[in-house]
Formats: sequence, C-alpha cells, structure tokens
Amino acid sequence: MNTPNPYAPPRANVSDHKVDSEELELAGRGVRLGAALLDGLVLGALVMIPLMFGIFAGGISANATPKFSGGAILFALIGFVVWLWFTILYVSRNGQTIAKKWLDIKVVRTDGSPVSLARIFWLRNVVNGMLGIIPFYSWVDPLLIFGDSRQCIHDKIADTIVVVA
Repeated sequence: MNTPNPYAPPRANVSDHKVDSEELELAGRGVRLGAALLDGLVLGALVMIPLMFGIFAGGISANATPKFSGGAILFALIGFVVWLWFTILYVSRNGQTIAKKWLDIKVVRTDGSPVSLARIFWLRNVVNGMLGIIPFYSWVDPLLIFGDSRQCIHDKIADTIVVVA
C-alpha cells in the first residue's frame, strides 16, 4: 500500500524566519541617551511651552499661584495629543519613538523579531514606572546600559534590546 492517503493532512516544510540576533548592531549608549533626552525635549516643547506661555499670559494670583489661560491649557492638550499620536504611530510601526526615528534606532525583541506596542507600553513603561517607587530605582535602571548587553532593567523585563534601525 504505497499510495498516498488523500485524507492525510498536507505536509510541508515551514520555517519561521527569525533575524539572527548576532546580526543586529546594538545602539550606542550615547545615541540612546540622546534619544531619551530628545524625546523629553519634544514632549516639553509640545506640552510645557504652551503651559509656560499660559502662566505668563494669565499672571500670578494674589496668593502667588499661577493662573493659566484657557487657551494655554487647550494648546498644551493639543500638543500632548499630537505627541501621543506620533509616538503610538511610530512605536506600533517599527518600535521607535519620535527621537528614535530621528536617530535611526529602534526597539526589538532580543531574538530580533519586532516588538509589539502592548509590550512596550505595559512592560517597558507601566511596569517600569511602578518600579519607580523603589528608592534609587530610577537611578540604577539607566546605569545598567553600561553592561555588556546594554540592557536597562526595563529592557530585561520586556525582553527587548535597542538596535540600529
């Protein structure tokens, strides 16, 4: 009985294409620092600058508290929405923030596969933010970039690395 069974499931060689993690070039420590600072500047420019103008436009009340103009708060909110939209767009497309895109670096899984928006949001940001209540954690986390793997604690939690795009 050498005839093939017509009811048997198909047999095919299927292999997942994974990028060899040794082919990936880790992003430099200075570039990662620059991206973090640049992301902060972008957010500050879009949100904090309108609020500062609002303080100057609204003045200071008698009890020395700033009065914000409604327009400044509206512009700050619009700036935040613009920042959030671009950040979600870039992170979901290629694992990049605004500054990471400008500096040609991106976040990937340690095996080289793309990273999901949910993994970046929950593990790299939310969990890492909750760990910030531990004294000195926010100082120690970025210092681990000086290790051989160049992974901060939030990278290890999310199983990610930052590489040259």
